Amino acid sequence: MINSKGLIVRCGWASLSLLLLSCILLFGVNNKAKAYTLSEAKKEMFSNIYSTELGPISACPENTLRDIAFCSEQLKNAGNAPFILLPIGRPKALVVLFHGLSDSPFFMRSLAQFLQTKGYMVIAPLSPGHGKFEADADMEDENLGKRWLDHVDKVMDFGLSFELPTVIGGFSTGGTFAAHYSIRNAKKLDALLLFSGALRLTSSAETMSKIWGIKFLAKILDGEYETMGPNPFKYPSVASYSALVLMDLIKDVRGMLEETTVRLPIFAAHSLADNVTLFEGIEETTSAIEGKHTIFKIDEEFDMCHADLPISSAQLIGLDFDKSQVNENERCAVPKANPLHSNMLLMLESFLQEHVNSK
Repeated sequence: MINSKGLIVRCGWASLSLLLLSCILLFGVNNKAKAYTLSEAKKEMFSNIYSTELGPISACPENTLRDIAFCSEQLKNAGNAPFILLPIGRPKALVVLFHGLSDSPFFMRSLAQFLQTKGYMVIAPLSPGHGKFEADADMEDENLGKRWLDHVDKVMDFGLSFELPTVIGGFSTGGTFAAHYSIRNAKKLDALLLFSGALRLTSSAETMSKIWGIKFLAKILDGEYETMGPNPFKYPSVASYSALVLMDLIKDVRGMLEETTVRLPIFAAHSLADNVTLFEGIEETTSAIEGKHTIFKIDEEFDMCHADLPISSAQLIGLDFDKSQVNENERCAVPKANPLHSNMLLMLESFLQEHVNSK
């Protein structure tokens, strides 16, 4: 009996061990099957987009399997580099986020990281003329507008090659790029995201853009364009010439919307205290484009500046902003975190769940 029971026990443990081993092997295989990485061919495709603008491209030093940035000696630092974030499993969808005028993909990172944790693949491109030690020639280039739009098209062609549901978006001028592309390619997209979208500027800026010869004068007034300032991920000022080029693209968006019927759901987040890009532009665009839109308005009482909307508290820690170079008493001189950043992201997640993941 004892031997018999002992044998039964030994056989039981052997069977259990075999079962556990099988489970471990199966779990490992399933995890391996679910892992999502970027192939070397895809990395090369993306880096080739920037070879003309930035010369030789290499992987940034702190890259990981799911956080891949592309560096160049022409960039001020790795925080200015274009990057791609990958989720652990197969992506629910692809989200492309373009940054604003005079800044860099750094300002898209908190949005991108949130989306990554929710299962999205995110591409944060670097617009021509940005993130560099030297940008004077770029910011005076008569072909700057074309270079911007060509870059958007190349990035989106790359993104669409993954054959995932695709969302385009951007902050400020990046929102202009996203809207411009969306109107021309709505059938390729699942949604449009606008964060402080530059679709209407102040009346003085809009009026000035209509003055004959203003671009020539702007080049003179800009002088030698400075790229180094208190913020390591942003130029210290917006070049007047580049702002006029932006105004041309905003006018293009309005003209196309008058001539074309577009249907695409829009998520827009905007501060009503923003005196750089006006909320009226969001109202006009969401009225002109058909679809079920979600608008996240931040009340004037928060007095939130234009550039602060995409910034989280965690981002401020790594910003290393040199306050000694600015007047801290001046409104918007020192970056601050969006006090409703978490609420904004939760609303964004709900929007994507309804319009992208439900398909």
